[in-house]
Amino acid sequence: MKILVLGSGAREHAIVSALLGEDETHEIIVAPGNAGIASAALNVTVTPLDANDPGAVTNFANHHSIQLVVIGPEAPLVAGVADALRTRGIAVFGPSQAAAALEGSKTFAKRIMDAAGVPTGRALRAVTSADVESALDTFGAPYVVKADGLAAGKGVLVTSDRAAAQQHASTWLTHGDVLFEEFLDGQEVSLFFVSDGHTVVPLSPAQDYKRLLDGDLGPNTGGMGAYSPLPWLDDEFESEDDFVQEVLVSIALPTIRQLAHEGTPFVGLLYCGLILTSSGIRVIEFNARFGDPETQVVLPRLTSSLSGLLLAAATGTLAAVPRPTFSTDCAVTVVLASENYPETPVVGREISGLDAAAAVDGVHVTHAATAFAGAADGQMDDRLISTGGRVLSVVALGATFTEARRRAYQALGLIGLEGSHFRTDIAERVDAEVVGGAEADGAQAADATPSAAASGPDSGNGSGADQLDGWRHVYSGKVRDLYVPSESTSLADATAILVVASDRVSAFDFVLEPGIPQKGELLTALSRWWFGQLDGFANHILDGSTGAHTAPAVPARVAARSMVVKPLDMFPIECVVRGYLSGSGWAEYQETQSVCGVALPAGLRDGDRLPTPIYTPAFKAELGDHDENITFERTVELVGADVAAELRRLSLEVYARASGIAEARGIILADTKFEFGADRDTGEITLADEVLTSDSSRFWDAAAYDSGERTASFDKQIVRNWLAANWDKTGTPPELPTAIVEQTAARYRELIARLTGPVA
Repeated sequence: MKILVLGSGAREHAIVSALLGEDETHEIIVAPGNAGIASAALNVTVTPLDANDPGAVTNFANHHSIQLVVIGPEAPLVAGVADALRTRGIAVFGPSQAAAALEGSKTFAKRIMDAAGVPTGRALRAVTSADVESALDTFGAPYVVKADGLAAGKGVLVTSDRAAAQQHASTWLTHGDVLFEEFLDGQEVSLFFVSDGHTVVPLSPAQDYKRLLDGDLGPNTGGMGAYSPLPWLDDEFESEDDFVQEVLVSIALPTIRQLAHEGTPFVGLLYCGLILTSSGIRVIEFNARFGDPETQVVLPRLTSSLSGLLLAAATGTLAAVPRPTFSTDCAVTVVLASENYPETPVVGREISGLDAAAAVDGVHVTHAATAFAGAADGQMDDRLISTGGRVLSVVALGATFTEARRRAYQALGLIGLEGSHFRTDIAERVDAEVVGGAEADGAQAADATPSAAASGPDSGNGSGADQLDGWRHVYSGKVRDLYVPSESTSLADATAILVVASDRVSAFDFVLEPGIPQKGELLTALSRWWFGQLDGFANHILDGSTGAHTAPAVPARVAARSMVVKPLDMFPIECVVRGYLSGSGWAEYQETQSVCGVALPAGLRDGDRLPTPIYTPAFKAELGDHDENITFERTVELVGADVAAELRRLSLEVYARASGIAEARGIILADTKFEFGADRDTGEITLADEVLTSDSSRFWDAAAYDSGERTASFDKQIVRNWLAANWDKTGTPPELPTAIVEQTAARYRELIARLTGPVA
């Protein structure tokens, strides 16, 4: 592929290295690049193109038949380079000028977060000195002062000195507005998401070090080092995957959807700067591009195709590519900075020892601000000189952080640059009980209340998952836990998956207390029964180890609420089939006389049987519980015409079979949802997840059904009704009364007894 990368820093060097690592035949041009990038490989060239000039970049890309443009820094985005490229039909990874305001204006970002319900801190905008004084009075010390616009990482001040806060605000008011935010301490995390404007895919989290000096002292910088992954997240969130999923569902997806709703779809890299407070995850800031230095530790761990991922995002086909995968390596990067950085860096000094540093096992040196000596006056030679503040990023991989740190600092000791300096504590305490690292540079308490968490893993009614012999826990949802064989590292390389249903019950996005006794066993038994009834439809159930799908024994204590299933490449579609008009379908019909783009006859009432069942798909983020209704045409865009048609056919056929089975037992299947995936060995579209349970379907008693009247369903509607009458949806929901729990359990038991018992 012929790729143009815009930028000149270590971030861009890391991007180029990742592209070369996957396919050495890529032809890569970097504008303007640096000396290190120019020396990367024979098929990498640099050009003195002005990356901030939309016309120049577009003409260059068109003339050189560029297949993909990757925009590294923020300045070209804010200048509208991506817009110009898209106008000419050139694939570009980077958001539009309007969407890039998410980084270019903190005021805009706050408005988007508020509109999307994304958890962040309170903020006040100051445009005059009087506003400054008022904001300082409102928040009190410590003060958090931020320049509204781009400031190269230097526009933020956190201080208890009111005079210093006033001075910082006054300085930046000459450039534009200033934001004041409330302060709250906590660990910071950087998490990247790739988006094509609809689909959102996470990368691996990292933590960076913003302060200049060891111990998080000194002024803020653009970043002095970083590491990835973050093993301490396992203590906070059960696993790193759990953390990533929570951020995806509560922050990234709502933000992308809000931007799309406002007509500014975000295509590119959404950088979520997060802080983990005692009240939950909060957003410090958004950036609209890869972060530096975090990119230098995230991309070296990427084991899947970077070019394929970026091209899919640029062309709106992200849902069709596999989720990115990462190695278990530990990555550490340490930034080497020029004398007097970040104030007035001394530049033009010669750099030595780079070959020796690069020869250290596991080390790669990425260049940020380097040039060949004499290049400015046309007398270029092979000597390298510094041209900016952050000169190099020394990146090291290792099996442990101890090994990675040792390698990084060994390499740094071999590099010579007069007056240079670096931090010596990057990732130093990563294995400690309290992780050292980036101090909150912004402060982010928020008013939103996180979802309540259930407890008691032994009963299956808790967020703390059981530890099962032979199995590794990889994910906890609201009501289920997923495990892979111990020798597997993730869902991506698992030979089998153990799905363990809990007794947890959720409503209105909260896990409630207490759970419903035997819910996990009842729903698992019902799902297994349905899979047995649906012969002729491929499903993911594994009964014992088969061929490549080897699985450990399932411990007896969870066997009744567990299914061992085949790993599939899941389609991001909830395949909803409606035979009756009810729920959200009824609400939409009242407004549009259609459901998900399917026109329906006039005069239908709530609960009416439809002339024929209809297929109304929804988009679902991977492993997420939040979905949105979409048209069939949108499904075609996501998975292709052939797959979309097959998903619709299978869904309607399974519904017809199940509806007939239920009807023979005096039960109406009003609506349901299915999930499908592609068999990784054969490509066959396979029925997956739970199927036709009380949690995924609306079942009614046929004897009690009366068209036009709301019919009680065999599910947790009793719980929802009680909450609606006894809770204002603020704070943590109240505990469910014993009577409500017992009534709900009775409905679950009645359904399974009537469906699986003898036919009357």
